[in-house]
Amino acid sequence: MSRLVVDASVAIKWYVPEVHSAAAARLLEGGNELLAPDLIFPEFGNILWKKRRMREIRETEARDILKALRTVPLEVYPSEPLLDAAFEIAISLDRSVYDSLYVALAESQDCRFVTADGKLHNALQNTPLAKSIAWVAEW
Repeated sequence: MSRLVVDASVAIKWYVPEVHSAAAARLLEGGNELLAPDLIFPEFGNILWKKRRMREIRETEARDILKALRTVPLEVYPSEPLLDAAFEIAISLDRSVYDSLYVALAESQDCRFVTADGKLHNALQNTPLAKSIAWVAEW
């Protein structure tokens, strides 16, 4: 069992079939302790909104998925205490503070951050933070 930070790009795969959904499901079902900043909820909601807008899912399905996320045993951390560290990460990597909150949480909890966001994953390669990030397909 591992402690892992997950982001909304991983969480959406628990409910909507996408590339690497099976790997994301293994994370959820593998007895791992999953962590996330509270930002995961609005980001997840926004992904659902976009999928509904693009007619990839129905509105009722989106509402059901939004409710289902709240039942996942996530250890949720407030974003505010992570903000300064996230801002420094964002500045140093030229990434958004939103993305950097997940990295900051992983660093503060001495665990890895699992993402399905290829741009973010690639941006952290060849940096001192590369050890903190993992690609969802590794599971």
